[in-house]
Amino acid sequence: MDKDLVDQVIDVAQRVVASGAISANGHGNVSLRVPGSDEMYFTGGPSLRGHLPSAVARVRLDGTLLEGDLPPIQGAVVAMHTAMYGDHPDVGCVLHTHSPYATGYAVARRPIGCWVEALAMFGLPTGVPVAGYGPRGSAQSVANIRAAVVSGVPAVLLANHGVLVFHRTPELAILVGGVVEEAAQAGVNAAGIGGPVEIAEELRAAALQRAMTFESRGTVHA
Repeated sequence: MDKDLVDQVIDVAQRVVASGAISANGHGNVSLRVPGSDEMYFTGGPSLRGHLPSAVARVRLDGTLLEGDLPPIQGAVVAMHTAMYGDHPDVGCVLHTHSPYATGYAVARRPIGCWVEALAMFGLPTGVPVAGYGPRGSAQSVANIRAAVVSGVPAVLLANHGVLVFHRTPELAILVGGVVEEAAQAGVNAAGIGGPVEIAEELRAAALQRAMTFESRGTVHA
């Protein structure tokens, strides 16, 4: 395996943990597309916390294990990573976590609305959809994810499971994962005082435009 790519995967795993958008046990997976190939590097360990380089696996995008080991519980979710790479040629990183507040919405099977400005700014102006439940790793589960993903929207809630985020770069994927968790937490907090209120549709494009302006200046942040 390419040591640089293994190190990149471990670095992304550490940054996901540092972002706070993760469950207490750190369960989840990170994958990176190998540039110019039909392969990805995937975290095969049981937790992203303290993930070891020796537990990183090299996997072909058809799901074939090329190097390393994939315990069954981790191998079962490989297909949802490969599906995102197959469906979205520009995607370079896929993250799966059980971030607590967003997973709460997934368990309730409720989409996250665009009630936090950062969602509109970072590619989620229609909020975060929910993919219908299918047993872990099943063809039905992957089909439900594919059906729920709206063109251009880089995240989806997995009913009764967790969250899937996919983007061009690890930096953007981590950013979006944090924004989704922030929006979910805000929604839960707002529920006690009347419920969250979505941003007017005509104003969401303005938020996105402002984000693009800040990005061009190198000052964009969540």
